[in-house]
Amino acid sequence: MGLLTGDVLTTLALAMAVFLLLVDLMHRCPRWAARYPPGPMPLPGLGNLLQVDFQDISYCFSKLQRRFGDVYSLQLGWTPVVVLNGLVAVREALVKHNEDTADRPPTPILEYLGFGPRSEGIFQARYGPAWREQRRFSVSTLRLFGLGKKSLEQWVTEEASCLCAAFADHAGRPFSPSESLNKAVTNVMASLTYGRRFEYDDPRFLRLLTLMNEVLLEQSSFLIQMLNFIPVLLRIPGLVHKVIPRQREFMALLDELVTEHRMTWDPAQPPRDLTDAFLAEVEKAKGNPESSFNDENLRLVVSDLFSAGMVTTSTTLVWALLLMILHPDVQRRVQQEIDEVIGQVRRPEMSDQAHMPFTTAVIHEVQRFGDIVPLGVPHMTSRDIEVQGFLIPKGTLLFTNLSSVLKDETVWEKPFRFHPEHFLDAQGRFVKPEAFMPFSAGRRACLGEPLARMELFLFFTCLLQRFSFSVPPGHSPPSDHGVSNFLVSPFPYQLCAVPR
Repeated sequence: MGLLTGDVLTTLALAMAVFLLLVDLMHRCPRWAARYPPGPMPLPGLGNLLQVDFQDISYCFSKLQRRFGDVYSLQLGWTPVVVLNGLVAVREALVKHNEDTADRPPTPILEYLGFGPRSEGIFQARYGPAWREQRRFSVSTLRLFGLGKKSLEQWVTEEASCLCAAFADHAGRPFSPSESLNKAVTNVMASLTYGRRFEYDDPRFLRLLTLMNEVLLEQSSFLIQMLNFIPVLLRIPGLVHKVIPRQREFMALLDELVTEHRMTWDPAQPPRDLTDAFLAEVEKAKGNPESSFNDENLRLVVSDLFSAGMVTTSTTLVWALLLMILHPDVQRRVQQEIDEVIGQVRRPEMSDQAHMPFTTAVIHEVQRFGDIVPLGVPHMTSRDIEVQGFLIPKGTLLFTNLSSVLKDETVWEKPFRFHPEHFLDAQGRFVKPEAFMPFSAGRRACLGEPLARMELFLFFTCLLQRFSFSVPPGHSPPSDHGVSNFLVSPFPYQLCAVPR
């Protein structure tokens, strides 16, 4: 009898929990509001989570765009979401309403791990005083250490020489370029953050690269999305550390590098790098509880710069070399322009770019075609806004489908083909259409865009100045379709780099 009573009580408790969940969901879901964007019907509690393919979210969102239009809604767990597609809708939200769409959604996992509202790094930080403080610091520090000046350009150029040496070591034999490209781009970030570069075979450097890639895979997993969209699951003991085991190791390695750096830091001397500059701000901020300059945020800022700065640029370069071996005619035209403007002896410089419209067009077309961050980073509305006649309430998570802009059939002549002429006018001069926005737009546009553009131009031109790239003999040409995760990367491939 006691057992029966216990079962009945358990059933009643579960029924009550489900009832309260449904009531809460109906209360939170704005889909019944006037002029709210249409979308697929959500399931109780889960919303549309089971209807979204997180392994190929860009394709999934494109299918929904064809069904519901350029502005449509989803319910992910307890989170209302609006997906924006096409140039007009994305620009209206991010540029016209730039202040009202500059916020980021809460990241419950970060909060659970102990990072408070003033320790959220740069990319995930909520829009407010802490974010503005860190954005100003990062932009001013990038300028201080050479963005637009010779010092950072020299770091990139010297690293490009090391990269070319690594390619030359393969002596024309087939190899995968991804690992060396990752190392070169990460060394640029190491120079900026720690004032040093690593040898390509340094064990700690190799561990850093491995952890960085594993952390990115962890953060893009379906389970992580579930935990952020249904944060009550975070209360399950030990679950967070099981689903992101590499995150702690990665942060511990960054802590180790910062600790070593701190031991050689002299506050009386000009800062050697970003870490020195941040430590100086931490000293100034002591006693000010409102400041975002603290040891926890230093870890996150460095982590953000390493992760975002390395993986996006190196993945773009992997796409660039793939497209060169698939389009040897384009490769020859780039090399002809390099020979005419730079020659085969002098190192490329950023000042050369103004005289190289075809090479510049090719790099931009690689970014457009590769489309490596199809959804950008999520935004959140801080006020009610209207986009394309639809009402989007305050607190709604926004996905900007950048892929739908970069491959908008109403803008691009050949949106699904690699076609550098997208960026050239009838006279062969470089032009940049408004729909080119791989770095997003508005107040949260990527702050590392100038650095990324510098790296892409200098690494790409250095490599094509020194080598001709081809599909290895006996190999079938690799696919130009990508593998979609958080980033869209080419399928693994090999090439031959033959000295010119």
